[in-house]
Amino acid sequence: MESASDRPDDPRPDPTPPRPAAESAEEHVLIRCAQEGDERAFEQLVRRYEGRAWRVVRNMVPCDEDARDLVQEGFLRVFRNLERFDFQYAFSTWLYRILTNLAIDHLRRRRPVQSTSAVDEEDADRELVDDGAPAPGAAMESEETVAEVRACLATLAPHFQSVLVLRELEGLPCNEIAEIVGATHVTVRWRLHRGRKLFQEAWERRGARAANNLGSDSVDDPRGSGGA
Repeated sequence: MESASDRPDDPRPDPTPPRPAAESAEEHVLIRCAQEGDERAFEQLVRRYEGRAWRVVRNMVPCDEDARDLVQEGFLRVFRNLERFDFQYAFSTWLYRILTNLAIDHLRRRRPVQSTSAVDEEDADRELVDDGAPAPGAAMESEETVAEVRACLATLAPHFQSVLVLRELEGLPCNEIAEIVGATHVTVRWRLHRGRKLFQEAWERRGARAANNLGSDSVDDPRGSGGA
């Protein structure tokens, strides 16, 4: 089966219809200069997006080293294909698509993932609303919880991870996420709905385990029963 990173890095995010580019005039100038071989212009593009690129990838893969390698590979692919960039599309959307494809392929190579439902895509055309399940972003209020959120995200299938990271942690709209992941707007909404529920279940399991461990420590510790 063809993997995501084996597909051409086409800057035209089919199958969704094109939308006007969101970049500023200054950014368009940088892209055009980079297309003409100006290395400094490309370096400015990298500096402009490297923080966001790192954040997206790091929230999908398990360690800093993997994230660094994938971000580097992502910008290398951008460099190789920049001359084909179509200005009616957003540069950020194209970059995010390359990065998420790389991250998803990386996750699939690390561990086989089975679908959480036999009718996943069949249910994607249903109009779904959020049922109150907490989103990953809601938990990330302090540095102490970042590792916990990433651990819960890591339990999900890659196609759920990608939309949750892009929507809840990066704040991208569903229509842009659809362009990035190559799915329909309705499918993205379904994945968000299902992904939030799976994230909630993983979060509650971790909380229950932590509470059980704390209870066990209190029983074993003589200070927990009035000791000195």
